[in-house]
Amino acid sequence: MSLGDEHGYGGDSGRSDRVGGSGQTRTRLPEGGGSEVYGGARRPVRTSRSLITVVGVVVLLIAAIAFANRGGGESLSDDEPKRGGAAEATAATGVKPVDGKNGMIPSGFAHDEQGAQSAAANFAVTLVSAEILKPDRRQEIVGQIFVPSKVPELEAEFDKAYNQDFLDKVGLDKDGNAAEGMTYVSRTAPVGTKVTAYTDDTATVEVWCTGVFGTAGVGSTKPVTNDWFTMTLQIQWSGNDWKVAGFSQKDGPAPVNADRAASGADEIAKAVDEYGGFTYAR
Repeated sequence: MSLGDEHGYGGDSGRSDRVGGSGQTRTRLPEGGGSEVYGGARRPVRTSRSLITVVGVVVLLIAAIAFANRGGGESLSDDEPKRGGAAEATAATGVKPVDGKNGMIPSGFAHDEQGAQSAAANFAVTLVSAEILKPDRRQEIVGQIFVPSKVPELEAEFDKAYNQDFLDKVGLDKDGNAAEGMTYVSRTAPVGTKVTAYTDDTATVEVWCTGVFGTAGVGSTKPVTNDWFTMTLQIQWSGNDWKVAGFSQKDGPAPVNADRAASGADEIAKAVDEYGGFTYAR
């Protein structure tokens, strides 16, 4: 489900328009006492010290190969990010994605390009969550993730988009809760991020997302389905953290669906209750 299909939030640019080397070393291990080596000479029986030495060499070779493979190629410093069509590998950097949370929303992102990508990924999850359909939670979310100058405008836009007519269509009451026996699902998982513009205080980040959306329960007219979309977020450094200045969304890129039987409504609802979300980091 895209924001446009299910969440219905529309707007101009800055707001959601849809409410996402060939040399090898070969080590010859010791063979049995009766085996022959090159030239026909019989291999002498090895002492325990020789066996320990050979095993030690093998262990060191394995460790050296593993260490060499960890690098995966030439690395880039933090101030030399990759640009253009080549995606930067998602790998552990040792830098924590955030140092705290505002309620359930991560906060305290690093003031650099990596922090901007982490912030955008987490904001994308929040903007397409079930929580934003609840009026009380929506006001809190908008106040936390948007730049202060945009909060009044966005509060009005979200309230207009998620009015009672919309809530009725997706089977929610005025408080954004599903009917008894039903579970409303709206969960997004970022697949990757890409910075298309960056300065010290602003960034534009594209977040490629997939997600599950709909209402799980017997008799649901909006069964849970999956979707693929890309969300573009304009973010600013404000109040010692990254904040959203505007966002938009488009469909895809979407892979071919796997030929897999769909799970029942009860299984989906149970999974939503039992599996928690993540703090996403670049």
